[in-house]
Amino acid sequence: MAQHGSVICLNGRRSGKMPRMEPSRFASFREFYPYYLEQHVNRISRRLHVAGTLLAVAAVAAAVATGRSAWLLLAPAAGYLPAWFGHLFFEGNSPATFRYPLYSLRGDFTLLTEVLTGRRRW
Repeated sequence: MAQHGSVICLNGRRSGKMPRMEPSRFASFREFYPYYLEQHVNRISRRLHVAGTLLAVAAVAAAVATGRSAWLLLAPAAGYLPAWFGHLFFEGNSPATFRYPLYSLRGDFTLLTEVLTGRRRW
């Protein structure tokens, strides 16, 4: 295990690079998405993000199909818990969700779309 700051990474690798300073604001999602991708370089973390996004979509679909709104309460947890686990244990960084919630959510769906269409390896 490698330690990055105060976060322990299970991938056992240390990049040796200085962490990139992020801008205080992004003017558009187009500016944000390269930063999002830099925060998701670990393959296991990307897989956890894709799985979490799919689980969240499934929870929303279950709410619609069954008419039970309780499924909607599970959607955020289903989506975010696997992703945050990936950041904590495999990326060694803080989720962008805390600073850029809407761009980050859009990034999750963009990543999912790219993986499902074969445009991005997962």
